[in-house]
Amino acid sequence: METIISSIASVLIFISLLFSLFYSVRSRQAKEPIRKGILGGKLNISMGVMLILISIIQLLYSNESTLRIVLGAVFLLLGLFNLFAGLRNLSFYRNKEARSHTQ
Repeated sequence: METIISSIASVLIFISLLFSLFYSVRSRQAKEPIRKGILGGKLNISMGVMLILISIIQLLYSNESTLRIVLGAVFLLLGLFNLFAGLRNLSFYRNKEARSHTQ
């Protein structure tokens, strides 16, 4: 069962890594600040998901190792913060984009 969870998490980590790279490149190439903010929010979301998945793997295979538990907890907190910040930024810039189109 643990190998199945580990395999699924590894695939999802790789997918979120690809999304992070994609949004990072697109964000740096964007010219308009609103578009840059939307892409930056998506980048934060994908990085948050990746960090949360890494923390799940660390916490599942802790083997009572204090270092793995601490690293898992740190990655979980960083991932949750990135996820929250990305969702907040995405919402803010999408609202800003919608207001600029209606004017």
